[in-house]
Amino acid sequence: MKKIIGIFVLMCGTFAYGQQLPQYSQYIRNQYMINPAAAGVYDFVDITLAGRLQWLGFENAPKTSYLSVTSPVSRTIKPKYNPSLRISNGPVRNPEIKTGKFKHAVGGQVIIDQYGAFRKLYFGGTYAIHIPVSKNYNLSFGTRLGLSNNTFIKDRAMPLTPELDNTYQAYTAGGLNRYMMDLGLGIYFYSKNMFVGVAADDVTRDLVSFGNGTPNFNTQIHYTATAGWKIPLNDNISLTPAVLAKYMSPAPLSIEGTLQVEYKEWLWAGVSYRHKDAVVGMVGLNINKMFKFGYSYDFNISRFRSYSAGGHELVLGIMLGR
Repeated sequence: MKKIIGIFVLMCGTFAYGQQLPQYSQYIRNQYMINPAAAGVYDFVDITLAGRLQWLGFENAPKTSYLSVTSPVSRTIKPKYNPSLRISNGPVRNPEIKTGKFKHAVGGQVIIDQYGAFRKLYFGGTYAIHIPVSKNYNLSFGTRLGLSNNTFIKDRAMPLTPELDNTYQAYTAGGLNRYMMDLGLGIYFYSKNMFVGVAADDVTRDLVSFGNGTPNFNTQIHYTATAGWKIPLNDNISLTPAVLAKYMSPAPLSIEGTLQVEYKEWLWAGVSYRHKDAVVGMVGLNINKMFKFGYSYDFNISRFRSYSAGGHELVLGIMLGR
């Protein structure tokens, strides 16, 4: 199986059909990971730790870990009293999204993404500006600049006859390590109950790169669009339908629809359908005013479903100075 998945990944690298950016099932709960303009939507320091396993059952299947931090620039934390440190009794509602005011925000990301014979370590920083359109709506613009280290691990892609495999020989002869600058841009329009966002990643492709090899296959610009609307059903229950669209040439357009239900803005559950790929089940809650938690499971419906046990994603959020 190790040799099979290695050959498969090499083919993906050659034809640029592979997964160049990580995939997130819980995108609706942390949109900063897919759109830099979403940094600073909340008026506190928002920290997220997460881990994701895909294609369980395949050796060297995709694995992603990340840390993200966002905060408005102008926010302050009073040193004598911080209510986020208090353990709350009963349901703790989601923090309120405030609009109608001008603000700056910054953010940062560390991502470790491993898929087959490729490993990517990414560090990035973000700046976003939020402009009030009205009392209830804001429009934000964000940019993300980062550096990624891309490594080709040749032992994980060893073909049966390496001396006869031209693709394998080309990758190993070209070098095993390369750095690339990544530039991302985004626009995000939001209110308390809705959001619409458009973003592009890897805008500069491999324009700025250095190192001793070309382990990361032909870098393409990735386009992402999201939209969602929170619909209150009564005082305790709300429903949020959302959609995520992704495109990277020459791969086909990827569409994902999500339906999330919240109880008292404290406990939530959802389901997503990723076209021709997976059905995703999700649950989560606010543990207290400082911590939140989310879990999702991807049930594979693609042609690999007979070989894969699906995927898991765990997310822990920390809200400082809420």
